[in-house]
Amino acid sequence: MADSWMSLTRRRMLGAAFFGGGTLLSRCGFGSTGRRLQTHGRYLLDRIPSCPPGLRDAVRFPLVEALHGRRARRFGLGCTIPDGPLAHQSRHEPVPLTELEQMLLLTSIAGNTGWQYLIPHNDRYLPDIPNYAGAAGGRTFPSAGGIHTLEFFYTDDHGTYFLPTRDAPSLLPTDSGSDVDLNDYLAAHRERIRKLSDQRLHIPQSPAHMEMHNAWCANRPGSTLVIPVADAAQHGIANLCYWVQNRVCLFDDIRGNEIPGIEKYRDLVDVDQPLPLSFAEQILTAELSAEVSTACYAGMLMLQALGLGGWLYGGINPFSVLGASGDPEVPGLGFHFQTDDRWPLPNVTGLPGVLEGFCPPHYATMRDAVEAFVDRKYGPGGPFHPDTPGPYRETSRVRGSAAPHHPHFVDCVTTMATYIYETYGRFPATMSPMFILTYLQAHHLDLDFYDHHFQDGAYLRTHADHMRQWHGQA
Repeated sequence: MADSWMSLTRRRMLGAAFFGGGTLLSRCGFGSTGRRLQTHGRYLLDRIPSCPPGLRDAVRFPLVEALHGRRARRFGLGCTIPDGPLAHQSRHEPVPLTELEQMLLLTSIAGNTGWQYLIPHNDRYLPDIPNYAGAAGGRTFPSAGGIHTLEFFYTDDHGTYFLPTRDAPSLLPTDSGSDVDLNDYLAAHRERIRKLSDQRLHIPQSPAHMEMHNAWCANRPGSTLVIPVADAAQHGIANLCYWVQNRVCLFDDIRGNEIPGIEKYRDLVDVDQPLPLSFAEQILTAELSAEVSTACYAGMLMLQALGLGGWLYGGINPFSVLGASGDPEVPGLGFHFQTDDRWPLPNVTGLPGVLEGFCPPHYATMRDAVEAFVDRKYGPGGPFHPDTPGPYRETSRVRGSAAPHHPHFVDCVTTMATYIYETYGRFPATMSPMFILTYLQAHHLDLDFYDHHFQDGAYLRTHADHMRQWHGQA
């Protein structure tokens, strides 16, 4: 594999980025700086073995161009708009993404990027450091406090898959000066993929399951649809830990109740000035929304560099995707769900053996779920276990210095989590434990549609050149 298109090092990718940056700086008038970067970049680019020309273009594609050129480009090969001012019927058959194209996209959305950098300081924690993180590894998108509860599913013409990266160790060498072979990096992610079905996920093109403005283009043959799913129950426990660590407890403003038993934790939290439960869950929703959206946005930027069409959207019924629509003809991903007169919508808790929410029925009690989250943080492989490798010169000392979650602390968190679960019949109180907001779809663009209906500039040079640079078509 040494001479294959997959054998591309991080150093060489960095060189390509330097080359693109040097070109941009030169054009902006920063001549000497631009020339120095181009020289360094050309040296590194000279070491790239044979690979698709489009890959070389992608790794040196300017970030500024990706940002300014990003558009929702929905019309893929094989699509049809039957009528209206933008009516068009594609003359081409759909072309699915190649394995390389798909893996570059998936690792841009869900990829592990080494060890995350913990929050290093808080005066109130001294001599300890803050202890918010749930994962030791970092990914291509941010997560509030480094909690990271998001995992990824995707579907294409060949099946439906699960790509877990949430608790992956660093898939890059800890020595940032070392070369990282792209083949090894993509292979490390490919090995984590679990195939769930041989079929594309079935989502009917009807109002019960899909916004009808997406019916002609969403989840079509040839496309790859990426589905981020967050564990709101686990993130909710993490937030309770954060609140208690910062002397905050909750008050149930929805029912008008104080949480029974919270008084005995007055040494940990300010029981006289509690935070409203409704506000705490608004924050939970906002944090998860940011996480799933920034992951998809990272993928959108990669689409521009690869010259693929697609877009970030939310117009598919999440219950249809998860398998909780109530329609037996639409099994979705097959997640477990419950219904109750107390809830206006199904309560989706997890996919057994794949992605299980930190709540019953996947844990016997909320105490079990809280203790499992504490173990994720402080146990082997966790961000605060001294034996977990990391980016620091004294990693063991740094990881071992996090503020602990002692039994009294765990009891306080459990008291609030158990109250919510017993009062509302689920955890969190106001939302499903499994959270979906946005999807990212990728497909090969039908340039004829844009040439016919748009002025020049409707797509980027990477789109114009894609079939030639990636597929060898004239």
